Amino acid sequence: MDQKLIALDLDGTTLNSESQLSSKTKEVLQKAQDAGHIVALVTGRPNRNSVNYYDELGLKTPMINFNGSLGHIPHHHWDKEYELTFNRKIAFDILHEKENLGIKIIAAEGKDLALADVPNNVLDGYFPTALKSTEVLNQMNLQRDPTSMMLLVDPDKKDNIVHQLESSFGDRITVGVWGGPNPILELSPRGINKTYGVRYLANYFNINRQNVIAFGDEHNDAEMLTYAGWGVAMKNGTDKIRSLANDVTPLDNAHDGMAYYLEDYLNLA
Repeated sequence: MDQKLIALDLDGTTLNSESQLSSKTKEVLQKAQDAGHIVALVTGRPNRNSVNYYDELGLKTPMINFNGSLGHIPHHHWDKEYELTFNRKIAFDILHEKENLGIKIIAAEGKDLALADVPNNVLDGYFPTALKSTEVLNQMNLQRDPTSMMLLVDPDKKDNIVHQLESSFGDRITVGVWGGPNPILELSPRGINKTYGVRYLANYFNINRQNVIAFGDEHNDAEMLTYAGWGVAMKNGTDKIRSLANDVTPLDNAHDGMAYYLEDYLNLA
């Protein structure tokens, strides 16, 4: 079998319903690497709350964070590392209009950047529950352009907020909308999505597109699954994602759906 680049979303895909890596998942991914395939995490998460999974899997490959905006090798210098950003003035403009728009929390992030305007216990690991003075999102602390922004918004105003953001900044950013019960918006550099990172890795490792297999479950996996030679949606994925994929896992992420599918697809048993 040709060498594959295996691009893995984290939440709802590689992680189970408790946001953990199961023993089955770790076993199969190790088998895939031993067979000569390349395993890469491609996630919307910041590097700060995904590197623990990277380490637990014992990966040495580049990791893609912020939905394609950051490509790096954790704990190592990589001369091909990249980080894409947008103008920090956008963050200040949104902060200024926060109450008028109906935004509850604003976070601005990058590889070595994590700021929020207020602490909150919503979505453990995403928004800080406490802030030092140096971690507050303001003009003094945000001295560089962010790679990503995340907004917790009033659910009744979400559609209007998306419209306002796209009208004001649509030539410079892409506005992503989380599925599920959490009214979260993600802002990234214009035109950047997970496909950017997967294509970058495919070129780096000299892997043809048809030898890319990607797994995902949510809106931010759509472009990655359609770019891959074989895009696989999780059984627990959204209707849209399942309709776009080449195949759907018989099992969901709570029952090691990705691991069992990959094991069978690569004949690793």
